Amino acid sequence: MRLYFDKDVSVEIAANLKSRGFDVLTVRDAGRRHLADEAQLACAVQEQRSIVTHKRADFELLHAQYLAAQQPHFGIIIAKRRPHDDIVVRKLLNLLDSVSSDEMRNQLRYI
Repeated sequence: MRLYFDKDVSVEIAANLKSRGFDVLTVRDAGRRHLADEAQLACAVQEQRSIVTHKRADFELLHAQYLAAQQPHFGIIIAKRRPHDDIVVRKLLNLLDSVSSDEMRNQLRYI
């Protein structure tokens, strides 16, 4: 699964997954920090990546809008903020081990 990390998610989490061989792109690395959530999701869709974010309400709404418009996306992963990045990494790894990129299409998952 290819991942796109929203600007609110720690770059340390992304770096950890990259070091494990996962295909990870951050908003910062892509030079897109200035874009709104709608545009971030559109970028993730264009690049066929699942987006990882902490912004639950915003991306739940975007998910509903995409479904209503029958517009596909490659998955939205909402990560609860945790006191330590390694907890989020572990939860992401569990998800990545249990779900394929095809199974993530048009899905909203919480970790």
